Amino acid sequence: MGRMKGRVALVTGGAEGLGKAVAARLAQEGARPVVFDRDAEALARAAAEPGMEGITFRQVDMMDGAALAATLAELEAEGFHFDILVNNVGGSLHTPRDFLEESDADWERVMGLNVTATVRTIRGVLPGMIARGYGRIVNLGSKAGRYGSLFTGANYVAAKGAVQSMTLQLAQEFGPHGITCNAVCPGAIHTPRVIGLLKERMSDAEQQAVLNAIPVRRAGRVEDVAAAVAFFAADEAGFITGQLMDVNGGQGMSS
Repeated sequence: MGRMKGRVALVTGGAEGLGKAVAARLAQEGARPVVFDRDAEALARAAAEPGMEGITFRQVDMMDGAALAATLAELEAEGFHFDILVNNVGGSLHTPRDFLEESDADWERVMGLNVTATVRTIRGVLPGMIARGYGRIVNLGSKAGRYGSLFTGANYVAAKGAVQSMTLQLAQEFGPHGITCNAVCPGAIHTPRVIGLLKERMSDAEQQAVLNAIPVRRAGRVEDVAAAVAFFAADEAGFITGQLMDVNGGQGMSS
């Protein structure tokens, strides 16, 4: 702990689930995290939890480009200069799994939240990172974007695939400025949202069969993902960039 003392971090979609765990871990590591989320009630609950006292919470709709830009400008004026960016915002938005059932609107919403919001946030913080000659960008990909999905649709798979591919390009382009860009690709992480989606789309027996097929024989925890993000976000990972780290218990492997 303490590897990120003095660093300022931004975590998007961080009021619950993975994002909240990531923000808490970065704070434990000494960073000064800022959390963006559109859910005011979730932000208030997170802010009231023990151990979250040093985290700044801001309500912002990541799908609203103007609001996002305004919030970033306000924070910069207040002295928040981001060294670390964790693009956690995303999700399948409970759109249909079957490709032929997905409408244009389903594709636009999922691409907007997962890809466009990430692009806008990176665009907002990169100039400052370039000016300071230092940055750690960690994008949240997915096992779905690497190997396909058993319970989300092609729109989500494509969106996460786009985020992961963009990660490689940004790593090449901004490495000379002292900025690394990596992606963490979680598998079956049992957040309340994921548990709810699984219950809608798979029987208990089907869910157990999936767990039985994972080499470590369990579902992932938010702490598993937070640890991977913290590794990429630390100074000591400065020679690691353009990498996609699978955090899926061995459910998907590549050489």
